Amino acid sequence: MNKIFEEAHIGPLTLRNRTIRSAAFESMCPGHQPSQQLYDYHTSVARGGIGMTTVAYAAVTESGLSFDRQLVMCKDIIPGLRHLTDGIHKEGAAAGIQLGHCGNMSHKEICGCIPVSACTGFNMYSPTIVRGLRKEELPPLARKFGEAVNLAREAGFDSVELHCGHGYLIDQFLNPYFNHRKDEYGGSLENRMRFMTMCVEEAVKAAGSDMAVIAKMNMRDGLKKPGTTFEESIEIARRLQSLGVHAIVLSGGLVSATPMYVMRGEMPIQTMTHYMDKWWLKYGVRACGKMMVPTVDYQEAYFLEDALKFRQAMPDMPFIYVGGLVCGDKIKEVLSHGFEAVQMARSVLNEPDFVNKLKEDEHYRCGCRHSNYCIGRMYSIDMACHQHLPEDELPLKLRKEIARIEREQNPLKS
Repeated sequence: MNKIFEEAHIGPLTLRNRTIRSAAFESMCPGHQPSQQLYDYHTSVARGGIGMTTVAYAAVTESGLSFDRQLVMCKDIIPGLRHLTDGIHKEGAAAGIQLGHCGNMSHKEICGCIPVSACTGFNMYSPTIVRGLRKEELPPLARKFGEAVNLAREAGFDSVELHCGHGYLIDQFLNPYFNHRKDEYGGSLENRMRFMTMCVEEAVKAAGSDMAVIAKMNMRDGLKKPGTTFEESIEIARRLQSLGVHAIVLSGGLVSATPMYVMRGEMPIQTMTHYMDKWWLKYGVRACGKMMVPTVDYQEAYFLEDALKFRQAMPDMPFIYVGGLVCGDKIKEVLSHGFEAVQMARSVLNEPDFVNKLKEDEHYRCGCRHSNYCIGRMYSIDMACHQHLPEDELPLKLRKEIARIEREQNPLKS
């Protein structure tokens, strides 16, 4: 049997196959509410054969919001989310939701307060002053993760994914690049893991025996200056295992410092700035974008080399692979190394029925051409593949940028 279509087991959850739609930000929740667009997209992916589709980043509290088209977990959105999970389940897929707190990656206009982090500082990407969290604020903030899990259960989700990577709040405590604290939450790795431990404990306790708990973490940050070391990342994974998470998604990069290490390829600056509404941000990114967001070469399964080291170090931990999967042959190769499942985003944005096509042709390659147009627009409008849009919706300058990047990004290279 093609290993892709074997059942996957994540704690109490059994998936119909080993494919998961990763929690890539959809930007489909205006007013922080689930929308018909969000419903239509995730149910189309479920209908397309995915084992589980994961609703992207939902803030556990309002201070954790990074965008104005993003979910925040509260009672008001439960009916809309229940409608969404019912639709996903009707199509035969499981429903997951990613929970997190963005920390310093926000602005008062979005989160309603001065953004918080492990330490006081300035976030040039917002740009905004950031306030370091006081010790007494940390336990109640950690409890928000448990409360969010309970809300996810009420909304009908089968699993939660705790975001512990990519430079969001939990990672801002884990990573010495951000964390310069002098108290028991800074310094040694044991201290830097303290806040993560509190958050995960609350989530695991709330999940009980009937919900799967997945954690997403960094293997490497993609930084030239010291951040979390690779060896420390393995220790973080061991801590997550000891805390009772059922699976770990192995990722990398910091959205505020090394975004293309996360996503790979070139950021389409013309596309990104075309959809921005703040004139000063538009011209600032046009002037400095190439320097702020340098290109990181794309290759298929770009995190696999590092992920295999985690697989070797922790042979009894269920790991989920993510990063650069667009064809059946590479997915089968990854699964042959003992990963419990694989996550994909651009494949099922480009073709929501990608998994069903793999049933028909185990060598099938999706039509994504890696222009990263979807990334360039998702922070301002929504996540969309340019191949789905009428040509007259794309100005000539964007069509030229897309064509150039696609020429330079050969997806057959590895």
